[in-house]
Amino acid sequence: MAGTTLSDVIVPEVFTPYVVQRTLALSALVQSGIIENNGQFNQFASMAAQTINMPFWGDLSGDAENITEGGAPLTAEKIAASKDVAVIFRRAKMWSSTDLSAALSGDKPVDIIANLVAAYWTRELQKELLSVLSGVFDDSSMSGLVADISGDDGAAAVWSGGAFIDACQLLGDLKDQLSGILMHSATETLLEKQDLIETVRTSEGGAPIKTYMGKRVIIDDGAPVAGDVYTSYIFGPNAVALGNGNPVGFVPTETHREPKLGSGVDYLINRKTMILHPRGIKWNSAAVADAESPTRAELGDDANWTRVYDEKAIRVVQFKHLLVADDA
Repeated sequence: MAGTTLSDVIVPEVFTPYVVQRTLALSALVQSGIIENNGQFNQFASMAAQTINMPFWGDLSGDAENITEGGAPLTAEKIAASKDVAVIFRRAKMWSSTDLSAALSGDKPVDIIANLVAAYWTRELQKELLSVLSGVFDDSSMSGLVADISGDDGAAAVWSGGAFIDACQLLGDLKDQLSGILMHSATETLLEKQDLIETVRTSEGGAPIKTYMGKRVIIDDGAPVAGDVYTSYIFGPNAVALGNGNPVGFVPTETHREPKLGSGVDYLINRKTMILHPRGIKWNSAAVADAESPTRAELGDDANWTRVYDEKAIRVVQFKHLLVADDA
């Protein structure tokens, strides 16, 4: 008779929500407020659809008219409607018990396994976001939110406080809403050497939080690097909407045992149905091969994205810079 197996340890109905909550708790992007998960987007991600249409009303525009006795009648202006579109994508990962054998020796193996799986999806979440941002900012409709100093002469091409402030200024009078920065570790090291990174200890005894000019720093070596050009992203709160879906017939977690392989192999399968949508950037589905879900590469294709909100309502700025002056 086989000993304790994954199916003895994991109850999918309990395991799945625990992994979701742990993923959210581990994500610095979520904890910083850059990514917002809410019930509405969870419902959107659970719909039987590939894309979700989100109509919205444009803002009122034009100057108020002067009133004079017997003057010309007022001109009626209209309010325009448009729509934002989010895409649902689907991901899955399978592990065998050989990968989790160390976890099974713990006092509470289900907690250990759940933490391993949650940490995995946290890393995947950041990879997905970086692909999305790559596609979004390659689109010409986002050019007004790109601060690129990498081609400037000498030290002017290197990250500096002044250049960073200029990048934030792209949002004009809404620049104070910017609250977080996603950057490569090499960029963070540059700022550390200049003694510009402040470390804040949390009262709960968790990992310390790093900030730059009062904005939370999220370090990810997946941040784009092309030659000596580094790309960082400056975010406002709730810039990206996250939905964790549970559509009809969806099986997010299941275990399987194959007794014919050696002394038996256990498998853990975890699936995600998600929305990760930068608010105000419409998904076009212009370059997608499979109807079921876009690949990560397709999320990074600018043909699939178009800005529909006003620039200052987007709450994300791309900042391209060098780390060392090119004096050649």
